[in-house]
Amino acid sequence: MRVFITAGEASGDKLGVALMRGLRQLVPDVQFRGIGGPLMEAEGLDSLFPMDEISVMGVTEILKEYRHLKARIRETADAVIAEKPDVLITIDLPEFSLRVNRLVKAVSDVRVVHYVAPTVWAWRPGRAQKMAAHVDQVLALLPFEPPYMREAGMECDFVGHPVVTDPQASAEEAQAFRDKYGIEGELALVLPGSRRSEIGRLLPVFTKVAVLLHEKRPALKLVIPAAGNVVEAVQHAVSDWPGAPLVLDPRGDDGAEKRAAFRAADVALAASGTVSLELAAAGTPMVIAYDMSWLSRQIIGRMLLVDTVTLVNLVSETRAVPEFIGKDCQPDPIAAEVLNVLDAPDAQNAAMALTMERLGLGGEHPGLRAAKAVLNGLKGKATVN
Repeated sequence: MRVFITAGEASGDKLGVALMRGLRQLVPDVQFRGIGGPLMEAEGLDSLFPMDEISVMGVTEILKEYRHLKARIRETADAVIAEKPDVLITIDLPEFSLRVNRLVKAVSDVRVVHYVAPTVWAWRPGRAQKMAAHVDQVLALLPFEPPYMREAGMECDFVGHPVVTDPQASAEEAQAFRDKYGIEGELALVLPGSRRSEIGRLLPVFTKVAVLLHEKRPALKLVIPAAGNVVEAVQHAVSDWPGAPLVLDPRGDDGAEKRAAFRAADVALAASGTVSLELAAAGTPMVIAYDMSWLSRQIIGRMLLVDTVTLVNLVSETRAVPEFIGKDCQPDPIAAEVLNVLDAPDAQNAAMALTMERLGLGGEHPGLRAAKAVLNGLKGKATVN
């Protein structure tokens, strides 16, 4: 069996290596070609070119690199067409992946599987119909996504979310973290995002929240697990926060300290995104806050199809996690809700546990489920989720 598989970001590399291992477990003589990062390369993938060459996000960045990206898209499609694999699997990165799929389908009958469904349930539902012309099957991370893809004419399988396989800190590791930093009372995480644009927009608001929290709960310890690429900017931004907040520098760490902080925390204030699932996996109640430019607010506000963007709320079919998005991203209500959640976390505890159950916790590994879905698709067997 020959598989051409592509990924363009660290998250895709993680999904890709799990899928490769699942396929190898089921089909030991499987052969892989494609594009991937260090994890996929360590599993035996000879990457066509470095993965980071196609890891571009944002309209401005894509326009700047357009000619180079277009060349890499063409090169990848030509490699697939020449290889004639049993299946082409593209992972996320739709700006790259779907263009490759279109070129391949235009001249061949190679089966195309796309891993990670687009968020058509949230905005731009027409994307599903456009995909259907050159994608045969979608592997979905969220349990409510398959009906949207199937309605557009594609096979779709829910295969589980990788967050359920992430290692979690033990109670002993959480206590050791507290002991290391002398934290005896309540602990709140502050997670302002990993992109510089997010940091620049959210930290001024979070700074005011920190001041309000200190006024109400002087003993509340704030811990900021910063992303490596913005840690120095975060350190500078919080240097005058009251209560001597602790910034965790992930550089040189294997993630153990961040995991311990997540387990040790009583509450978290976090930017919108998949971090809500990471917090749910650790059992940490949360408040979500996010803002964007005025223009983005207007565009996204008019296109949004759901009344919440927090994945814990969507997967659990509750609204247990408070969120403050766009114009509602204001310090006073955010601070008040952080304290409310700190004092009454039970509703969130139930929603977080339900979310992890629905994402596949305790079940078959998502990589193996994805591999089985790919093989069933090749055999013409539909998988019911």
